[in-house]
Order: sequence, then C-alpha cells, then structure tokens
Amino acid sequence: MSCRSVFSVIGIDQCDRDILNAIHLCKEQDAHLSVLIVSLAPTPIGGYGVVVSGAWLLEREADIAAMKKREKQIMSLVQTAGLKADVDSYYCEREWAEEIIGQRARFSDVTIIGPDLLHQPALKTPALSGALFYSGRPILVVPTGARTTLRPHNVMLAWDGRIEAVRAAREAVNVMATAVDAHVAIVDGDSNDVSDGSPRANIAAYLARHGIKVKIDRLRTCGMSVADVLKQHASEISADMIVMGAYGHSRLRERLFGGVTRTMIETSPIPVFMMR
Repeated sequence: MSCRSVFSVIGIDQCDRDILNAIHLCKEQDAHLSVLIVSLAPTPIGGYGVVVSGAWLLEREADIAAMKKREKQIMSLVQTAGLKADVDSYYCEREWAEEIIGQRARFSDVTIIGPDLLHQPALKTPALSGALFYSGRPILVVPTGARTTLRPHNVMLAWDGRIEAVRAAREAVNVMATAVDAHVAIVDGDSNDVSDGSPRANIAAYLARHGIKVKIDRLRTCGMSVADVLKQHASEISADMIVMGAYGHSRLRERLFGGVTRTMIETSPIPVFMMR
C-alpha cells in the first residue's frame, strides 16, 4: 500500500490529539488529509413519528453550530501544519453513520482511529464498523501514548491463514518492507504449520518476494486468549506495530462472545493495522 491519502474521523467534543496524530502521519507519508467531523443527532423522545419538542430542536441547532465551529478549528490546524487537506462535517442519525463514514473512507489509503475516538463510545462503534465493513480500506488504530507511524521499526503480522489476514498482509507490504524486523506470529502452530507448500509457509514466501525477510514465531495459548498471546509476544519481541485481519468470525458472534478483533482494538498498547 502506497499511502497518499489519510482519512480521520473526529467528534465535536474531542480534544486535538487525534487530528494531531493524523497530521503527523500525513507529514511522514507526504499524504493528503481528509477529515470528517461527525455529530450524531439525538433521537427525539417517542421517535420521529411524534411532534418534536422545542428543546430537542434547540439541542440539534446547538450541535450543528458546535460542529461548524469545530470544522473551522481543524481547518486552522491543518493549514498551520502546511498540509493539503479537506475538512468536512456531517450531522446524521446514528443509524446512518456507519455507511456515511465507510463511503468517505473508500477514497483514502488508510483510516486512522485515534485514542480520543476510542474513548467516545457513541461515535467509536459506527466509525470502526463503517471503516472496516463499508470501505474496503485498512485502518490504523492508535492507542493512547503510541507513536503514529506507518514506518515501524519492528512489525508483527498475526497470521491465521484467513482471507482477512491475507488482505491485511497485502495492504501492509510497504509497511513491513520498511521495518528492520518482521515477524509472522502463528498461534497454536505445530511443527508442520510452516512446511513447504503449506498455506502458512506461503505467506513467508510471498513476503520474501517483496524483499521482506520474516521470522516465523509459533505460539501456544497455554490457556490464554489469542489476543493476550499476541499482545504478550508483541511485547517480548519489542514490536511497535501489529498487522492483522479483522473479524474473521461474524460480527454477531464477536459481539456475543467477544473476539480477537474487539480485544485488540480496545486493549493493544501499540498501533494495530487492520483489514477486513
């Protein structure tokens, strides 16, 4: 993936941490920045089929005014940074937000999900779902305190052979090529997992053709969750980015029982590059 366009979703009540992370990434990549400020409309009591109250209309007008004010603030920040950028805003019902965000994300090379957005539950879910399920583009989840970059020193590919992992690896080829060290982590792999001709051996060969020499790390769960195994190993090898596929199981199943994707998004201490 050649990164020439970065997409950032911002809420009206956030501080500037996410937009500054996006600006930093764009400077690193010499990329265009597209910012979408999203404000979710409150649902009137009783639904839209009833006569709405004056208080609800006033709240709506105040939200729109705050959104436009935030748009001017962010435009000022990106202009001061000297970036090529476009800043837009959208006021919408929660039910529409996923598709709107996903449609906008399609025309960027990566969507950055920053720590402020991750701490806004109302906007976090539609932003992640829209970017992962409606855009066909990768996301970069950046937790609090992590360095925002697509040039990691040590990268770990979480590999399970699923199509989502294949897509993530393909999109992250240029990211892994710049790293000094690259690891392919296979959870609960056995001695035959990387034998010649196996799907897991093929990923090492594929990456080698792109000039990426990887180390295959076979990991045992030993009663731990897959997500905890991946995080622990990333710490042990001093990885500063994890590349992985997202939602190898259905979203419904992961919502009911939890899953690696959700856990990594919520608890990884280092950036996670994800592709659905």
